[in-house]
Amino acid sequence: MSTSHRTAAEPASSCRAIENLIARYAELVDDGDFAGLGVLLADATFVGSSGPVHGRDAIEKAFRDTLIVYDDGTPRTQHVVTNVAIEVDEQAHTAEARSYVTVLQALPDLPLQPIAAGRYHDRFERAEGRWRFVERRVRINLVGEVRHHLRQAAAPR
Repeated sequence: MSTSHRTAAEPASSCRAIENLIARYAELVDDGDFAGLGVLLADATFVGSSGPVHGRDAIEKAFRDTLIVYDDGTPRTQHVVTNVAIEVDEQAHTAEARSYVTVLQALPDLPLQPIAAGRYHDRFERAEGRWRFVERRVRINLVGEVRHHLRQAAAPR
């Protein structure tokens, strides 16, 4: 019988470190720092609407190829992450998190509005004393006006 188990009360330091990784992802996307996203997710598999992507360079390229960036170097978005639930298995050095994401966007000719909403399902591992992403699955359930955000949506149909 395995001695590893999940507990309802995870150590605060592990949960805080994982929350910081989730927040860092949102900051990097909103800053248009796709190289930083590649570093953050270097050891992870990113699964979005285009299928799985793995590795620093491939993840950076996927974001560059997908998101529209404006003159200020950003996609002019704000990712709001809520309802974060984290389950840590300290003995196995692993964790899982579920959260909601709402993406807001505003441009000179586009009033502030939600453009997408969905869920993140994340897996993490602690290696060399630090937590890191192992997998991020993004499922967008609600889609609004994304033609100013996604390259494919902006292409003529």
